[in-house]
Amino acid sequence: MQDGLPPLIQALTDPACHDHPVEAVRLIETHISYVLLTGTYAYKIKKTLDLGFLDFSTLAKRRQACLDEVRLNRRLAPEIYLGVVALTGSPTSPRIDGAGEVIEYAVKMRQFPPDATLDLLDAQGLLEARHMEAIAATLGQFHLAGCQRAEADSPWGSAEAVWQPVEQNFLQIAPRLDDPADSCQRAEVDSPWGSAEAVWQPVEQNFLQIAPRLDDPADSQRLDTLRRWSETEHARVAPRMAQRKRDGFVRECHGDLHLGNLAWVDDRLLVFDCIEFNPELRWIDIVSEVAFCFMDLIHRQHRDWAWLLLNRWLEKTGDHGGLALLRYYAVYRALVRAKVAFIRASQGGDKRDDAAHEGRAYLQLAEELTRLPALHLDITHGLSGSGKTTVTHTLMQSAAAIRLRSDVERKRLAGLDALARSGSGVAAGLYSADATRHLYQHLADLADGILQAGWPVIVDATFTARWQRDLFRQLADARGVDFRILDFALAEATLRERIRQRALQGGDASEADLAVLQHQLETQEPLAPDERDSVVALDNTA
Repeated sequence: MQDGLPPLIQALTDPACHDHPVEAVRLIETHISYVLLTGTYAYKIKKTLDLGFLDFSTLAKRRQACLDEVRLNRRLAPEIYLGVVALTGSPTSPRIDGAGEVIEYAVKMRQFPPDATLDLLDAQGLLEARHMEAIAATLGQFHLAGCQRAEADSPWGSAEAVWQPVEQNFLQIAPRLDDPADSCQRAEVDSPWGSAEAVWQPVEQNFLQIAPRLDDPADSQRLDTLRRWSETEHARVAPRMAQRKRDGFVRECHGDLHLGNLAWVDDRLLVFDCIEFNPELRWIDIVSEVAFCFMDLIHRQHRDWAWLLLNRWLEKTGDHGGLALLRYYAVYRALVRAKVAFIRASQGGDKRDDAAHEGRAYLQLAEELTRLPALHLDITHGLSGSGKTTVTHTLMQSAAAIRLRSDVERKRLAGLDALARSGSGVAAGLYSADATRHLYQHLADLADGILQAGWPVIVDATFTARWQRDLFRQLADARGVDFRILDFALAEATLRERIRQRALQGGDASEADLAVLQHQLETQEPLAPDERDSVVALDNTA
């Protein structure tokens, strides 16, 4: 038995207490629960406590929390969450699913390797970019599923042009879902969730619960500064929060999406352990959800992967409007993790100092996240096959920027998946002159909104016409940000070979073939001398 554990938990570490063969029991303790790993199954037991943001103080409340945990987590991990089991007997001699009076409840799960969580993979140096791609795809699909159209009388304002292609994602994905329980349900307009007032409550709770646990004046001063920033930023973005709720972006999400609640099992992503104990922490704006993982990656010194995750999620959802709230929610999420760390530190134990150090690191990160980056607007210039997408894939990570891909947004405007084939001919259909003008104006509108939200932008498109480049130069001038043309000049033979190889490989949003390339070669307007001051030549012959 381990010292300091409640008698029930100590007893459950005995294999004989279980109703299936168990050789040994491994115990994992968090700040709110105990998890018993038996080899085949895992049992999660809530601690008897009331922390304000959660209340497990009675047996009835713990039972309901267990039921909620199973229901909610089955949306993303149905094969893991098996049900709720009763513990009977006595604290010193308990039985799982035995006869007699119930003394406690546990969530029964199918056990997966405990070292498969992404935080532990990261600690071993095994985390990879493909894991970010999987998170973005899974999260984007989950957030899109189950969304309904906002009411006809909703005041769209300037959001109308942005909403239409986003809505097409919802309409096309929803019919493909087998089970409504798999979806991320939208909050009703008259529900209490997602209003500016509701959003502020957990933010304020962070400050109230962290402050008494700080013993360093520098930490207290930093927390005070963060509170003032949060109050000011909240007041600034409150109207956007209200609009987002009306437009259907407040949904029943996971709520606790950091790397410790993600695992890589059987070569695919497993998302588990969502928030069950407090509905206001899971009925949130979807951008608050992605902000948690975004922040966690930055905390772990994976800033490039944070931007990869964010960009891929945006390509999946089209929710560029949420970027206006990303900074606010990223700071909030850093303070959530700071709170958890300081709670662990206050509970004592041999890792108290480590927990306090982690809490301070999150405070520092939250402060860093409040700072606005230097803004810039970059556009690419190059024919199909010149490597624009490959290079900007790296640039969006290293430059901490949002990338807009014309190939993706063109399909979104048409209500198509990014990888769908439109069947359009050269300079026809989705690629007609009118459609192209509409696309570039749409890209400019998106870029403008992202710049106003305080994030740098890279636009990945051919930009073969002078008017297209001028449109974005004028936008940069209007916003007072640096403007660059990233020029991709490649030999025609190389372009043709790349397009042939891309067609063989498949899996890309671009529909450009050799006929399209020929049309571009015949109609392009080369960069003019007065554009050269903005050009950055990129060698992409490799």
